[in-house]
Amino acid sequence: MPQTATAKRSDYLSWDDYFMSVALLSAQRSKDPNTQVGACIVNGQKRIVGVGYNGFPTGCSDDTLPWCRDGDLYDTKYPYVCHAELNAVLNSSPGNLTGCIIYSALFPCNECAKVIIQVGIREVIYLSDKYADTDSVRASRRMFDQAGIVSRQLTPKTSVVTLNLEQDV
Repeated sequence: MPQTATAKRSDYLSWDDYFMSVALLSAQRSKDPNTQVGACIVNGQKRIVGVGYNGFPTGCSDDTLPWCRDGDLYDTKYPYVCHAELNAVLNSSPGNLTGCIIYSALFPCNECAKVIIQVGIREVIYLSDKYADTDSVRASRRMFDQAGIVSRQLTPKTSVVTLNLEQDV
């Protein structure tokens, strides 16, 4: 019996939307009550080589360290939290990250920018730039410009991605 030609699906995710969705899914692991950020590192063959989300270092209790945003630095989350981009690098598959792309829910801070540059990532694709006017992000942009790192804000082709963990495939 002859095969009937079937057209491929047209509503599949673009590569950018797919990798940003992985970053956003990773962000759902964050226990931060205010800001959940995820990151996904992709190599030149479109393979995911690292993911991360913002949280405290391994072995540091998220029940005893502070999640506060205001007060003395010691009593806030800021000196303790590892950002998503740093965790994605630290969680990456062994090997070289030179030439990779990092997808991040939020434009990277200056500390993460230094890590991104040092490991050889060549492009940063981000979703939100809500801290664009801060000194930290301005410093990131300056370093990215000097290091030749391309950064661009993603305009998703798909506005909602739905996951159903009980779905039959």
